[in-house]
Amino acid sequence: MSGHVQSPASPNRVNKVYPSAEQALSDVADGSSIAVGGFGLCGNPEACIAAIAEGGAKNLTIISNNCGNQGRGLAILLKQHQVGRVICSFVGGNPDLEQQMLAGEVEVQLNPQGTLAERLRAGGAGIEAFYTPTGAGTVVAEGKDTRVFDGKLCVLETALKPDIAIVRAAVGDRAGNLRFYKTARNFNPIAAMAGRVTIAEVDRLVEVGELDPDDIHLPGIFVQRIVHVQEHLNFIEYKTTRPRPGETAS
Repeated sequence: MSGHVQSPASPNRVNKVYPSAEQALSDVADGSSIAVGGFGLCGNPEACIAAIAEGGAKNLTIISNNCGNQGRGLAILLKQHQVGRVICSFVGGNPDLEQQMLAGEVEVQLNPQGTLAERLRAGGAGIEAFYTPTGAGTVVAEGKDTRVFDGKLCVLETALKPDIAIVRAAVGDRAGNLRFYKTARNFNPIAAMAGRVTIAEVDRLVEVGELDPDDIHLPGIFVQRIVHVQEHLNFIEYKTTRPRPGETAS
């Protein structure tokens, strides 16, 4: 990856909080590579995406399970023609990506979902590459080294090391320790681990020490900047219930 972003000194070692997403992402440059947590529209760092859109950086490489849905989420960046390349697992439900891909405006590299997750995990763990049987003998393997292990043909996949990672957590402390909300955890931890500079937006901000160590899903060592964002659109993460007998649906 290109290494456009350098991490400035945080306010201090135990307070990584920035006043706004715009300030935390003010140094996103043209050509930056950005890993983004979320699955569909679940667990999306909405404020961080909006800040990147506001900043206007162009020719971005987006690494995410998908690049938004129906004009929402990361599709905001597509609508503003800020994206030059997408590394993802899924294009369906995203007419903006489909149109720009077919028009040759955006390069799309499709990865099997587990392979994409492992490429991000490898980037965070310092593993440069790995072999996997997934995709062997298909177009996924075209142009890649292959080897046989235990009689299985395997494909060499390389680690992803994005310049920036943006993630969303349910709770975070000022040192960057994070706790995610149920299945909204999805790709967020591995995206955060892979980024050279990781920005986390948190629904609830607490003081250092308030999170039980056993309840921390991602240690703060992987997070350089924190933004407290209390309001989200939550297109997917809303409660759906049936009315009790005698009640009407709200």
